[in-house]
Amino acid sequence: MLVLIFIVGAIAGAIAVYNNIRRREEEQRRAAERQRLVAKYGAEIADRILARVVWQGMTEEQLLESRGLPADKDYEVRKSVSKETWKYGQTGKNRFSNRIFLENGIVTGWKE
Repeated sequence: MLVLIFIVGAIAGAIAVYNNIRRREEEQRRAAERQRLVAKYGAEIADRILARVVWQGMTEEQLLESRGLPADKDYEVRKSVSKETWKYGQTGKNRFSNRIFLENGIVTGWKE
C-alpha cells in the first residue's frame, strides 16, 4: 500500500513539473512575441495587438498580427479607394461573428 501511495505521489509530482515547464515555455514565447512587436510598433501598439484589440487607424499588417488571417474577404476597388471587409468567426454560410472594414489598408470600422 505504501508503495502505491509513493508511485501515485511520484506521478503527480512529475505531472506538476511537466506543467510548470510548459507554463514557463509559454511565458517565454509570449515575452519574445511581445519583444518582437515592441521593436516593430512600440509598446502601446504591441500591447493592443497582444490583447487582440481592433482600432480605427490600425494597419492591415497590425490586424494580421492581432487576429490572424480572416476566414473570408470581400473586395471593392474604385478609382482612388480600395475597400475590404475581413470576416472572422464563421457561423454559417456567409455568416460571420466579426467583420472588420478597411480602406486602403487601414481599419475604418468593425461589426461584432
